[in-house]
Amino acid sequence: MLTNPVYAALTGPHAGFAEVRGNARRYPPAVAPFLALPDDPTPQDWADAAVLLGPGTTAALMRPEFPIPDGFKLDLHIDLVQFVAPADLPAEDPEAVRLGPDDVPEMLALVALTDPGPFRTRTIELGTYLGIRREGELIAMAGTRFALPDHTEISAVCTHPSYQGQGLGTRLIRAVAAHITAAGRTPMLHTSGGNTNAIRLYNSLGFTVTNRMKVTLLQAL
Repeated sequence: MLTNPVYAALTGPHAGFAEVRGNARRYPPAVAPFLALPDDPTPQDWADAAVLLGPGTTAALMRPEFPIPDGFKLDLHIDLVQFVAPADLPAEDPEAVRLGPDDVPEMLALVALTDPGPFRTRTIELGTYLGIRREGELIAMAGTRFALPDHTEISAVCTHPSYQGQGLGTRLIRAVAAHITAAGRTPMLHTSGGNTNAIRLYNSLGFTVTNRMKVTLLQAL
């Protein structure tokens, strides 16, 4: 399941979010830009995916690299590293506050400043998001995105540039991990293969590399 996390989520705990045609699944675009297919997609699965997306629509696949068939245009491949958290990672943080729908405009502004990965107007619906505020301003956040049967992904870890280097991201990763483990799941996360600072941080926190994959951005023709 960890090698095909979006499909595991959309056929499992996040099935209620799934837009479905045949074996193809996708999140609503306002929630997340991800498409999912079975481990070994058939020509019919790809045909269903094309109809599900619609002509000219771009979506992201997260899984090991594989050939893209006719009917789709490859926009971009991004190397991705998947990590699973150690048992001693979780730690609640008294300064971390639960973020809700009213906080989304500030969350989107913080994401625009820091580019931690896709975060859209309804992404907050996928799980628990925590933030740290200073003088009322949201300066750091992290939350949960893909929910698999046994794992939950930590995502959208970002800190305002004026407050970076203070360990806020680490504190929020630990706090989000505490929410995940309290629900009986194992925390996991993904980062770009070229993000050496993030990889160094996750290694220092005891995360274990479980898979090296690709994010494939493709467009239905």
